[in-house]
Amino acid sequence: MKRLSACMAGALFMVGAATASPDEDLLGKQQGYPRAPRLSSIHDPAYIVGSFSGMDRITSHCELAPAEQPSSLRASATQAAVRYRFGGREHTLADYMEHQRATAVLIVKDGEIIAERYGYGRTAAMRMLSNSMAKTLVALAVGQALEDGSIKSLQDTADQYVPGLTGTLYGGTRLVDLLRMASGAKYVEDYTDTDDRKRFLVTAATRGVLAAAAQVKERSDPPGSRFNYAGAQTEVLGLVLRAATHRSLCSFIDETIWKPMGAQSKATFLVRASDDSEIAQGGFNATARDYARLGWMLANDGMAQDRQVISRDYLLDMTDPARQPEDFRPGRMDYHGRTYYGYGFQTWLLPGKTRQFALLGVYGQAIYVDPQLKLVMVHLAVGKDASGDASGAHLGAERDALWRGLVAGMAR
Repeated sequence: MKRLSACMAGALFMVGAATASPDEDLLGKQQGYPRAPRLSSIHDPAYIVGSFSGMDRITSHCELAPAEQPSSLRASATQAAVRYRFGGREHTLADYMEHQRATAVLIVKDGEIIAERYGYGRTAAMRMLSNSMAKTLVALAVGQALEDGSIKSLQDTADQYVPGLTGTLYGGTRLVDLLRMASGAKYVEDYTDTDDRKRFLVTAATRGVLAAAAQVKERSDPPGSRFNYAGAQTEVLGLVLRAATHRSLCSFIDETIWKPMGAQSKATFLVRASDDSEIAQGGFNATARDYARLGWMLANDGMAQDRQVISRDYLLDMTDPARQPEDFRPGRMDYHGRTYYGYGFQTWLLPGKTRQFALLGVYGQAIYVDPQLKLVMVHLAVGKDASGDASGAHLGAERDALWRGLVAGMAR
């Protein structure tokens, strides 16, 4: 492992450190953090901790088996003291765990774990819900299907693979535009009970993804011209993958990504009863350490266990701001009135002089990656609301400050 800078050397490394997490009693500590009795209750404060680390014991799922020979992910002999600035003050990772509803924070530098913390009694063995981090997995699977010829071109439209989409808006959209969240569809995803996302999910749960996709009929922009975040586009990519590969997402991702990257533990994808489809936009569950292995493969431009698992060129298409249209780059792309992030293929792009990107999911899920520094941060959480910031807890903002502090310290 490379020598850490003086400001990063210290005595922080501790698995399951005895730090008090916020709102423990509200979130069910006295009851042992129980799982929700039904899917409709998973976000209730009393159930969210247990549910987010036990989704595949609440509802139907399929399984991804680990590798026979997992990739190495050992604890570093050099411990790291992580510091960052937020709210005009300097903080440590221990402070962060006391401020925010993080269930796990795991940091990898040069292939070794330099910090690992769990909150709310969670452990390294637990499979945690990724929410929209799963979208990046779907994009990686598209790359694998492109590599093996199951998908011929990203310029193809979705209905060339899924005849049931013929005549629909999404069916006539190019795969590259679906990957960039740029179908042009008029679609609101703001996590309210009346948004288009809720309508899509209800229909998908009762009548299947094809029926839900057919409900989206109006374009507000020309395809490829504007970013508009909508999980429905990921679900359509899931339909394309199943049709093109003649396999389930579980089977295809397990064989082409999960096992080759060296996963140590079983993972699961939540499955709909209506059409047996995986919840492509956010139903993946894995351990924090296997999320770190995924991030580590991405930090190495698709290399894992001495083999090129993901095409480096495709991964650059996913994550390099210079390869995106200008209006999709950090500093230019408008997302809820801010221009901080850019967007590649189902992946968020971060500003900076070097390439950095992130897998992000609602309620605080994230994997941050800096390929140049060979640095990965896994962050799992049970935020007070979907955005993490609307409640006033500023989870998203402080999490980003934590990452920036980590990058600054490692770059010295």
